[in-house]
Amino acid sequence: MTDNTDKLVIGGRVFSSRLMVGTGKYASFEQTARALEVSGAEIITVAVRRVNLDRSKESLLDYIDPQKYTLLPNTAGCYTADDAIRTCRLAREAGMSDFVKLEVLGDEKTLFPDNEELLKAAKVLVGEGFTVLPYCSDDVILCKKLEDLGCAAVMPLGAPIGSGLGIRNPYNIKIILENVKIPVIVDAGVGCASDAAIAMELGCDGVLMNTAIAGASDPIAMAEAMKLAVIAGRLSYKAGRIPRKLYANASSPLDGMFL
Repeated sequence: MTDNTDKLVIGGRVFSSRLMVGTGKYASFEQTARALEVSGAEIITVAVRRVNLDRSKESLLDYIDPQKYTLLPNTAGCYTADDAIRTCRLAREAGMSDFVKLEVLGDEKTLFPDNEELLKAAKVLVGEGFTVLPYCSDDVILCKKLEDLGCAAVMPLGAPIGSGLGIRNPYNIKIILENVKIPVIVDAGVGCASDAAIAMELGCDGVLMNTAIAGASDPIAMAEAMKLAVIAGRLSYKAGRIPRKLYANASSPLDGMFL
């Protein structure tokens, strides 16, 4: 049974769903809207540079109910701290949100974060009152620095963006979980429902994905699969797995039985 008291809290905001969903790569705005609905996600990330902010023309924002979803503008496509800061300011001025996913990329081939520029941008944005959720490397030292700067969560990658490789280094994620007190959201690399469940079973507070749903043969079905995987993974984590053992341990032991 789902625990209705088990809420995700980020920057003082409370959410029931631990699945966050992106809005790129869908076949149409209508398909996007349907996938969001089926996923049960409450936090929806939108690339500021790729959305039409002119509300007199058709825009993705026409299909996202602001009463139902919390917008998380992101700085996808930014390669410097200054560019990311400018993009966040634009999102706030456009009335989108001051609740932002901060991305500062290092290069176009790997789309790995530029950690130095990320820290610079995070410091400025936190100082300007933004609620900052940074996409970052799975590096515990970096995550602790982001926490110390005042970020509301950290979002270490599971694998390169859009790769679908799953959680490549679960041990780094575990170390991060043990050393930071703010929410840890796995971002990037999820390919299928089992990847999402693994992230949640590690103890992560949530999972953010886009390509895994939008790029599936049936995005609507995958959106539902991801919703269920996140729920199942969270329940499994809270239930507590049995210890791993090298040898068998009988399910029905004979100790104490009368023969």
